[in-house]
Amino acid sequence: MKKSDSWVVPYLALAMVWGCSFIFIKQGLEFLTPVGVAFGRCALGSMILLIIVKIRGIKLPTDRKTWFVLWVVSLLLNVFPGLLFAFAQQRVTTVLAGIINAFTPLATLIFLFIFFRSEKIKNQQILGLLVGALGVIIVLGIWNGIGSGSGGGVLALFAAITCYGLSYPIIKKYLTPLNLTAEALAAGQVTAGALTLLPFYLIDGVASTEYRFGPVLAMMLLGIFGSGFAYIWNFQIVERAGSPVASTVTYLTPVVAVFIGWIFLNENITWHEPVGGAIVILGAAISQGRFSKKATN
Repeated sequence: MKKSDSWVVPYLALAMVWGCSFIFIKQGLEFLTPVGVAFGRCALGSMILLIIVKIRGIKLPTDRKTWFVLWVVSLLLNVFPGLLFAFAQQRVTTVLAGIINAFTPLATLIFLFIFFRSEKIKNQQILGLLVGALGVIIVLGIWNGIGSGSGGGVLALFAAITCYGLSYPIIKKYLTPLNLTAEALAAGQVTAGALTLLPFYLIDGVASTEYRFGPVLAMMLLGIFGSGFAYIWNFQIVERAGSPVASTVTYLTPVVAVFIGWIFLNENITWHEPVGGAIVILGAAISQGRFSKKATN
């Protein structure tokens, strides 16, 4: 497998894990506050990542500048979005959260254009992102209504994707050139997020002392996969395919959520869901240059 193609497996794995995260967050809110959900997923993710780093003998960064950048990235990928999504999902539907999250690539392109001109944006990437956005709208059938939600919840979701959009070009510009392993970067980032959230968790992290198996399991899966392995895959994708491509994974997450609901919750699938899903995949392929002449050589 060529290095340029080696991002495909982590890309699909990341889409699957993050596609399930909305359900996990909803479950976790049964016994945790938004602060508790954000900290819980970071703490569990940090533990699994540090174990992986230890077993593989991978060294963590040692200089303060790198740790500062990792901390900034943790704020943008873990701390603020973790709080904002958990806060929002107390007030909006999971469908609406998925729709807004899927516009992360557009936020990424905006920040690339404004602040990070060194990473050139290609016409095919812009076209792919727009096609993907159309696919998300179709797969979720928003003309049928997207559920009710407060203005505060919607604003929180847009603030979260703004953080996501800024994080990708920062990773590409300041962390990728360091040639550190994805495991070291992910472990540093998620651990920094957990340490940042710890004081707030101790103050207001638990909403209920009644612990049911389902919500506890959901939080474990959210932490181990959604904030553990997921960020290893995320760094690998940014390194191998670039931040515009990496951000398009959020186009697949609502598609995953729809099919997870169909398989495990016996929810009905209407015509627009598979059609929209196909358009989402087409948009991702266009953005990734799958139809360019270079890709066919």
